[in-house]
Amino acid sequence: MDRNLQHTTTAMNLSLIAITFPIFILLISRILYKEIITIRKGVGITLVLIGVLVLITKGRISSLLSISFNIGDVWMLLASMIFAVYSIFLKNRPEGVSIIALQFSTFILGLIFLFPFFLWEQSSVHQSFLNQSTIPAILYVGIFASLCAFVLWNKAIVVLGPSKAGMVYYILPLFSGFLGYLFLHESIRMIHLYSMMLIFSGIIVTNYESRKF
Repeated sequence: MDRNLQHTTTAMNLSLIAITFPIFILLISRILYKEIITIRKGVGITLVLIGVLVLITKGRISSLLSISFNIGDVWMLLASMIFAVYSIFLKNRPEGVSIIALQFSTFILGLIFLFPFFLWEQSSVHQSFLNQSTIPAILYVGIFASLCAFVLWNKAIVVLGPSKAGMVYYILPLFSGFLGYLFLHESIRMIHLYSMMLIFSGIIVTNYESRKF
């Protein structure tokens, strides 16, 4: 591996910081739209956070005390905040603009902003990236992880609102564990089941709405 290519954070740190995204949605919604954070929502968020922390630390919460943070963590935290703002502002989508049109415009702008950095990377690294291993990965990221995922996410924001849709973000570690079991043959233990129960319980409590008859 090229010595100039360095990792600036750990997967554990990224997982911990990624779960702050729904929290930012709630806080920013509170500031911009005066959305009330009820006791029920607070309890649900607490359950979800505990479940995610149990999953990430494998039940050893004390391991959080030994985590150190660096520049990679700052970038991840900034990304979570930006994505939260993006999700909230989707509520202000102009009438008559479809989700597909909005997503197409977003992708075009992303292409314009990122293409110069792509050219700079190719000129500085001098390494071919198109091969039998990378082409399927690029197609997956472009079609499923980008296009399909964002179209469905934008639709969820329109139907549920950013706060409720953001809570589903917490189940990403569960999907990661399940896919790791299927494709990487990683084991599923009782700690994963306990974490899953906490996370889903928190999501249900947060999104539960009592019906008045």
